[in-house]
Amino acid sequence: MNAQIFTSPSGERMVILSEADYLAMVEAAEIAEDTAGVDRFEARLAAGTEELVPADVANALLNGANPVRVWRKHRGMSAKVLAEKAGIAPAYLSQIETGRREGTIETMRRIAIALDLTLGDLAG
Repeated sequence: MNAQIFTSPSGERMVILSEADYLAMVEAAEIAEDTAGVDRFEARLAAGTEELVPADVANALLNGANPVRVWRKHRGMSAKVLAEKAGIAPAYLSQIETGRREGTIETMRRIAIALDLTLGDLAG
């Protein structure tokens, strides 16, 4: 890397690089940022605060399936068990899963806790 260093009239030290050197530095910084992101994810995964999601779950969510139903099935829970854990009636859970009713924030929070998720995971 060829860099020229000079001092501006205000006393600030400045560096001049070739465009190729500048682009190489930008690419290296982006790679370092991506690597740090992967390292943070792997640390959260090892700590149990992050999980891998199978493609069928991700695809169902991306295709607009009801997130409560998708996560309930992924967790291997029956609707009855989830309703009991969340402290709601099974009929109410069914209405939420079919889109006939929207759960209140408190109800969705309890469902999220029962599914070991954040409320944001159910935000659709």
